[in-house]
Amino acid sequence: MPARGQSGVVAIFGPTASGKSDAAEALADRLPAELVSADAMQVYRGLPILTNQSAHPAHLVAAWPLHHEGSVGEFERLAHTAIDGIIRRGRTPVVVGGTGLYLRAALADLRIPPAPPAELRERVQTMYDRLGHAASYAMLAERDPAAAAAVHPNDRRRVVRALELAELGASLRPADQRLWHEQTRHPTVIVGLDLSADELDRRIGLRTHAMFERGVEEEVRRVLADGRVSRTAWAIHGLREIAELPADEACAELVRITRRYARYQRKWMRRIPGLVTVRADRPAGEVADEILEVASARQLLPRRRAG
Repeated sequence: MPARGQSGVVAIFGPTASGKSDAAEALADRLPAELVSADAMQVYRGLPILTNQSAHPAHLVAAWPLHHEGSVGEFERLAHTAIDGIIRRGRTPVVVGGTGLYLRAALADLRIPPAPPAELRERVQTMYDRLGHAASYAMLAERDPAAAAAVHPNDRRRVVRALELAELGASLRPADQRLWHEQTRHPTVIVGLDLSADELDRRIGLRTHAMFERGVEEEVRRVLADGRVSRTAWAIHGLREIAELPADEACAELVRITRRYARYQRKWMRRIPGLVTVRADRPAGEVADEILEVASARQLLPRRRAG
């Protein structure tokens, strides 16, 4: 247990539309805290509506231009720098994420293998596109079963990465390194926001329709007209669909994709050891109060703000 008054890290994880941002902002109103986003989509700028970026200040939101080829390794370095700086300032880092791997990268040292040679990546990508996702995933399952178990069969980017590493004699999921374990760089409590599947589906539908009312189509057209989009940025949910489909079809497809992603995030929650589950079917202030109680009981917080 850290010394009393030492600042640790509070991490808030949960499926999309579970209220992570609202709870984190309410917590920041109660603490001398700074928010750090661990979201693979919000790290890109230019699409605040599509990626649900809040107006509340947060580190690593809108950090990369859309043409930037991002990586977990680069994000890890940026997140560590942000978190260490917040702690040096005597404040509490509140890490908010729906991307499980990015959250883990922010909290721990993943020792991520370096990027492969360009010719290897091009060769594996060409092979993937020639064989298709099912055959490529089957090849990965044969070469590296542990890595195959850690990725979605249709996740082109991660299947390609896992095949690259297998060819280099490495693994996306090393046998001696569990992706989630209790070791973190700083004393940390990870809170998972729990919401029923039906309520999540309802919120996702409402939020997606609200995006279109707020002008997400114009937002997407503007950024695509301004320049190129990197391979990693194209993975932002809804970007390709809104660019290529009529509005009604794009909205319906984005609802479907987001609901599927929420189910995947719920599976991530079950992988996190020591996760403290908090009900999210109530006002954000009540959620924040419970998170505050948990962090205080573990002596992870600096002196409370007066008033």
